Amino acid sequence: MRRESWLRLLALAHGAFYVAARLWPVVSMATFERVTGPKTDDWLVQTVGLLIAVTGVVILDARRRGRFPRAVVVLAVGDALALAAVDVVFVAGGRIPPTYLTDAPVELALAAAWLVLARPPRGSAGR
Repeated sequence: MRRESWLRLLALAHGAFYVAARLWPVVSMATFERVTGPKTDDWLVQTVGLLIAVTGVVILDARRRGRFPRAVVVLAVGDALALAAVDVVFVAGGRIPPTYLTDAPVELALAAAWLVLARPPRGSAGR
Protein backbone atom coordinates (compact mmCIF):
# COMPACT_ATOMS: atom_id res chain seq x y z
CA MET A 1 0.00 0.00 0.00
CA ARG A 2 1.28 3.49 -0.84
CA ARG A 3 2.11 6.05 1.84
CA GLU A 4 -0.86 8.20 0.75
CA SER A 5 -3.22 5.25 1.18
CA TRP A 6 -1.87 4.59 4.68
CA LEU A 7 -2.27 8.27 5.51
CA ARG A 8 -5.90 8.23 4.37
CA LEU A 9 -6.54 5.10 6.46
CA LEU A 10 -4.91 6.75 9.49
CA ALA A 11 -7.05 9.86 9.03
CA LEU A 12 -10.20 7.74 8.82
CA ALA A 13 -9.32 5.80 11.97
CA HIS A 14 -8.20 8.84 13.98
CA GLY A 15 -11.06 11.07 12.88
CA ALA A 16 -13.73 8.43 13.44
CA PHE A 17 -12.24 7.53 16.84
CA TYR A 18 -12.32 11.14 17.99
CA VAL A 19 -15.86 11.76 16.77
CA ALA A 20 -17.34 8.56 18.18
CA ALA A 21 -15.43 8.26 21.45
CA ARG A 22 -15.52 11.93 22.38
CA LEU A 23 -19.23 12.30 21.73
CA TRP A 24 -19.91 9.43 24.13
CA PRO A 25 -20.33 11.63 27.25
CA VAL A 26 -22.57 13.98 25.25
CA VAL A 27 -24.81 11.12 24.14
CA SER A 28 -24.82 9.20 27.44
CA MET A 29 -23.06 10.62 30.47
CA ALA A 30 -24.46 7.77 32.58
CA THR A 31 -22.70 5.02 30.59
CA PHE A 32 -19.55 7.14 30.25
CA GLU A 33 -19.39 7.51 34.04
CA ARG A 34 -20.04 3.79 34.53
CA VAL A 35 -16.78 3.09 32.71
CA THR A 36 -14.65 6.08 33.71
CA GLY A 37 -16.02 6.92 37.15
CA PRO A 38 -18.21 9.76 38.43
CA LYS A 39 -17.49 13.31 37.32
CA THR A 40 -17.95 16.57 39.19
CA ASP A 41 -18.58 18.82 36.20
CA ASP A 42 -20.53 17.01 33.48
CA TRP A 43 -20.67 20.17 31.39
CA LEU A 44 -16.86 20.35 31.29
CA VAL A 45 -16.50 16.70 30.25
CA GLN A 46 -19.06 17.28 27.49
CA THR A 47 -17.39 20.52 26.37
CA VAL A 48 -13.97 18.87 26.07
CA GLY A 49 -15.56 15.94 24.25
CA LEU A 50 -17.19 18.25 21.73
CA LEU A 51 -13.95 20.14 21.13
CA ILE A 52 -12.01 16.93 20.52
CA ALA A 53 -14.80 15.71 18.23
CA VAL A 54 -14.24 18.89 16.18
CA THR A 55 -10.62 17.79 15.74
CA GLY A 56 -11.97 14.48 14.44
CA VAL A 57 -14.17 16.28 11.94
CA VAL A 58 -11.19 18.37 10.73
CA ILE A 59 -9.11 15.20 10.24
CA LEU A 60 -11.97 13.49 8.38
CA ASP A 61 -12.42 16.56 6.18
CA ALA A 62 -8.72 16.53 5.28
CA ARG A 63 -9.10 12.88 4.33
CA ARG A 64 -12.13 13.66 2.19
CA ARG A 65 -10.18 16.38 0.39
CA GLY A 66 -7.15 14.12 0.01
CA ARG A 67 -4.86 16.82 1.40
CA PHE A 68 -3.09 16.86 4.75
CA PRO A 69 -1.63 20.33 5.27
CA ARG A 70 0.82 20.86 8.09
CA ALA A 71 -1.86 22.50 10.27
CA VAL A 72 -4.00 19.34 10.20
CA VAL A 73 -1.01 17.17 11.06
CA VAL A 74 -0.01 19.48 13.92
CA LEU A 75 -3.60 19.40 15.23
CA ALA A 76 -3.78 15.59 15.02
CA VAL A 77 -0.39 15.01 16.65
CA GLY A 78 -0.83 17.79 19.20
CA ASP A 79 -4.23 16.61 20.39
CA ALA A 80 -3.05 12.99 20.59
CA LEU A 81 0.06 13.89 22.61
CA ALA A 82 -1.86 16.28 24.88
CA LEU A 83 -4.51 13.65 25.63
CA ALA A 84 -1.88 10.98 26.33
CA ALA A 85 -0.03 13.35 28.66
CA VAL A 86 -3.22 14.24 30.53
CA ASP A 87 -4.02 10.54 30.97
CA VAL A 88 -0.58 9.67 32.34
CA VAL A 89 -0.08 12.75 34.53
CA PHE A 90 -3.52 12.73 36.12
CA VAL A 91 -3.64 8.97 36.68
CA ALA A 92 -0.19 9.18 38.31
CA GLY A 93 -1.44 12.03 40.49
CA GLY A 94 -4.54 10.10 41.54
CA ARG A 95 -6.95 12.63 40.00
CA ILE A 96 -8.51 10.21 37.48
CA PRO A 97 -8.91 6.41 37.57
CA PRO A 98 -6.41 4.06 35.87
CA THR A 99 -9.09 3.24 33.27
CA TYR A 100 -7.88 6.33 31.42
CA LEU A 101 -4.51 4.67 30.80
CA THR A 102 -6.16 2.46 28.18
CA ASP A 103 -6.42 5.59 26.02
CA ALA A 104 -2.79 6.75 26.33
CA PRO A 105 -1.17 4.03 24.16
CA VAL A 106 -3.78 4.58 21.44
CA GLU A 107 -3.07 8.32 21.46
CA LEU A 108 0.70 7.74 21.35
CA ALA A 109 0.32 5.30 18.45
CA LEU A 110 -1.81 7.81 16.53
CA ALA A 111 0.76 10.58 17.08
CA ALA A 112 3.64 8.32 15.99
CA ALA A 113 1.77 7.19 12.88
CA TRP A 114 1.10 10.79 11.84
CA LEU A 115 4.75 11.72 12.37
CA VAL A 116 5.91 8.82 10.21
CA LEU A 117 3.29 8.96 7.46
CA ALA A 118 2.89 12.72 7.09
CA ARG A 119 6.61 13.41 6.89
CA PRO A 120 7.49 14.69 3.42
CA PRO A 121 9.38 12.15 1.33
CA ARG A 122 13.17 12.59 1.20
CA GLY A 123 14.25 15.18 -1.29
CA SER A 124 10.93 17.04 -1.35
CA ALA A 125 10.57 20.63 -0.26
CA GLY A 126 7.79 19.78 2.21
CA ARG A 127 4.10 20.54 2.28
